[in-house]
Amino acid sequence: MTMFPVIEVSGNAFERGRMHGAQAGGRIERSLANYRTLFEHCGLAWDVAQAVAVRYAAPIRALDPGLYEEIEGIAAGAGRTTAELLALNARTEILPPSFPETASPEWIAAMTRGADLGECTAIAVQPGRSATGGALLAQNWDWLGSQRDSLVLLRVKGGASDCLTLTEAGMLAKIGLNRHGFGVCLNILRSNSDGLSLGVPVHVVLRRLLDCASVAEAEALCRRLRHPASSNILCADAAGGAASLELSPRGVGVVRDADGALCHTNHFLDASQAVDAVTPPPSFSTEARLAGARRHAAAQAKLGVPELQRLLRDESDGLLSICRKPDPALPWYARVESVASVIMELDRGVMHVAPDVPSRAEYQPVALALRGEVALA
Repeated sequence: MTMFPVIEVSGNAFERGRMHGAQAGGRIERSLANYRTLFEHCGLAWDVAQAVAVRYAAPIRALDPGLYEEIEGIAAGAGRTTAELLALNARTEILPPSFPETASPEWIAAMTRGADLGECTAIAVQPGRSATGGALLAQNWDWLGSQRDSLVLLRVKGGASDCLTLTEAGMLAKIGLNRHGFGVCLNILRSNSDGLSLGVPVHVVLRRLLDCASVAEAEALCRRLRHPASSNILCADAAGGAASLELSPRGVGVVRDADGALCHTNHFLDASQAVDAVTPPPSFSTEARLAGARRHAAAQAKLGVPELQRLLRDESDGLLSICRKPDPALPWYARVESVASVIMELDRGVMHVAPDVPSRAEYQPVALALRGEVALA
């Protein structure tokens, strides 16, 4: 399987964005087309989705004017409007909190046939449990398979902290690590309070977090922000810190694990956050995937890259497995699968990427630093 394109960006904020947009234009077009279709299945016309997205401009500017300028630069480089790029970066917040229960009849029909629109299994391994002696952070990103052709590896130079992120073209960040040895993964959550207030979109938060040097710094930043939709950011640092930051309009719940291997899927684990959770549909696999990840982790005294590869390739629970293959019985727009898989060695600044369902793809290393550069501060 061909690796996702690696896009190098540098310079000031607008220039970084312009380089991103110019180099990833075709993939941005595909991403826009996919989300336009998705929003329409949720009853949101594309112009309405953009109008909603523009409301997030002010919170983004308040957090970091440079990040807004970078979004403007992506739009300029790709020949699209800033509103369209805001719609990509705020796509989690634009989707209704009850999605997919209030989706179109086609989506509802797909759900009754067993479509599971839950997404992502992630694990953080602290140095004491790591076979490498360094902190590890890993994730299967489960989403619509049509988005695979929209992914890029974005290597950012010249911001507050150099970083490498696997993200959807046109979006500032998703899964990633930085030169300090700090990394982030993402699990989408859903609460009944989602979408009722404005705040900073989570994919913008992820990029801002990639300026942080530690889990403690990331937690402090998240506590200062308003979160308009629910997500879990599983983060870890090279010094051994690890935490799940469960974000919602209610605030921030923090989950830690004394066992040295912290797993998370797509439901709240913090009791104060769980009280407002949206009831998942019957086909939701999040509980099964969490149990499977914990079972795999507990079976190994030490977890290294090979052990995490086996965990992320596990298909023992069929359609409820950690490794998600697309169900051919479902329409293409409802086929959730493991679009990509990532294992990060935070102390080395290396991301091992499987650019497909991990059971049918090899993991390939991608370094934060270019040859001759120092990876970490």
